[in-house]
Amino acid sequence: MEAQALHIPDNVQYQELKKFIEASRDVPGPLIQVLHRAQKIFGYLPLEVQHFVARELDLPLSKVFGVVTFYNFFRMDPIGDHIVNLCLGTACHVKGASDIIKVLEKELGVKVGGTTADRFYTLSTARCFGACGLAPVMMLDEEVHGRLNPQKTVKILRDLKAEAQRAAEAINKEEK
Repeated sequence: MEAQALHIPDNVQYQELKKFIEASRDVPGPLIQVLHRAQKIFGYLPLEVQHFVARELDLPLSKVFGVVTFYNFFRMDPIGDHIVNLCLGTACHVKGASDIIKVLEKELGVKVGGTTADRFYTLSTARCFGACGLAPVMMLDEEVHGRLNPQKTVKILRDLKAEAQRAAEAINKEEK
């Protein structure tokens, strides 16, 4: 992995990250903070960004890669504009969360952990949201949706996508 040479562009994003790294040099163990900032800037941590961080912090790529793959809040793949997170806790499981997951995977065309081709949705799961009385529960971005069934869940996602398409069309109309 170390020997692979990657082209790292000189663009605004990398310049912003470089400034942050330079400002963080005196902080003990800045790697995690730098990776957080890099993910905020790029949206995820592709190998090129990891190479850049390793080079700028004078660390082996294997150390950067190890941290990125160890912590679950770092992502190596792009995520969608909207995160669909279904609870798989006991109450949700008992009330049909596994059926909802199957329907979501079919509707979105991705498995859990995947992002739709248009990068509109990323499908994920969690163990518990603390909303057991509303089981089964899904968080769509920061909004909790409860008492779900497969049909209601699909309708929520389709409605959000239709709303986004209407908004995009309205913007396009204004620009013309």
